[in-house]
Amino acid sequence: MLDLAGHLHEWIEEGRDFAVATVVAVGGSAPRPPGAALAVSADGTAIGSVSGGCVEGAVYDLCLQALQDGEARVERFGYSDEDAFAVGLTCGGTIDIMITRCGADRTAQAAALSAALSAAAHGEPVALARVVHGPPGLLGRAVLVRPDGTHEGGLGGHPDLDRTAIAQASALLAGGRTGTVEVSEDGSHCPGGLTVLVESAVPLPRMIVFGAIDFAAALVRAGKFLGYHVTVCDARPVFATRVRFPEADEIVVDWPHRYLASTDTDGRTVLCVLTHDAKFDIPLLTEALRLPVAYVGAMGSRRTHEDRNRRLREAGVSERELARLRSPIGLDLGARTPEETALSIAAEIIAARHGGTGRPLTGSDTPIHRDERVAGQLPQPV
Repeated sequence: MLDLAGHLHEWIEEGRDFAVATVVAVGGSAPRPPGAALAVSADGTAIGSVSGGCVEGAVYDLCLQALQDGEARVERFGYSDEDAFAVGLTCGGTIDIMITRCGADRTAQAAALSAALSAAAHGEPVALARVVHGPPGLLGRAVLVRPDGTHEGGLGGHPDLDRTAIAQASALLAGGRTGTVEVSEDGSHCPGGLTVLVESAVPLPRMIVFGAIDFAAALVRAGKFLGYHVTVCDARPVFATRVRFPEADEIVVDWPHRYLASTDTDGRTVLCVLTHDAKFDIPLLTEALRLPVAYVGAMGSRRTHEDRNRRLREAGVSERELARLRSPIGLDLGARTPEETALSIAAEIIAARHGGTGRPLTGSDTPIHRDERVAGQLPQPV
């Protein structure tokens, strides 16, 4: 539900009651991941989505019911021949959805939820852990966790349960990930009756584009579309200008390797090197391939790629480090224009994040939606 934080925080500030339906588990080819939410206010206004349209009507009605009776509940929607086009998922998957009533009351639970929505709405990192499977008395109970370990709210039950939930939420928050944790009611880590959904809200992941060329302008637009905070870096001030890159979040005039060594990156950062000039590329990639980032790609022809690899080896880059380099950058789409090339790069970034093959789905028997636990290490932007 933190994906709707801006709207829901406003509703709380306005004193509105509302119900939120949150995807808490998916199976098969489900259209939305855990954490996706649909919210319905007391006046019938709806925002968000849990299924891309498949079951929105039925979930909307369940939200109205929750507004009336205040009961938290979990419902499963899945494909069947009889109801696929009525209330079900025609894509063949299943989704479990938790519906809870929220509002402007003064309980500890409401305060924790309000604080989580406020933090997420203002771009502050925060995790919200909620019981999504377990005894009715615990269903929907929540605890907010901040990066410094402070927290608000609680799951109730055994005194060790909060301690375990906070530790798990802190770990997921550190990685900027959303996921579920199976625990016992006594707080032990052994699966045993409780499922806790942890939603992480973190600042946007970074895309750093090195090389202020025409292809970079198209990639900036693609990166913004995918939800990245995009920086363009080039040592040449005549090219690295706001006029040429109006949609970039940042424009930096500096030597690429020097800027990369001084700026913050993490496991979600993607680095796109478009300069294809050895005096920039070699020191930059030597630095980049040793950072724990999600993606490093470099533009250039096959000949440029071979020459670049030779120079990187001479600079001391190991074969293991070199294996991380995606070069020539992008998937084979037959791209020619800057926009087509940006699309091929964006497609490779998405495939790396989710463990996709990049092959056509037509004639393929691979899953359309993969289990994030076995996919790549780059989390979905929040």
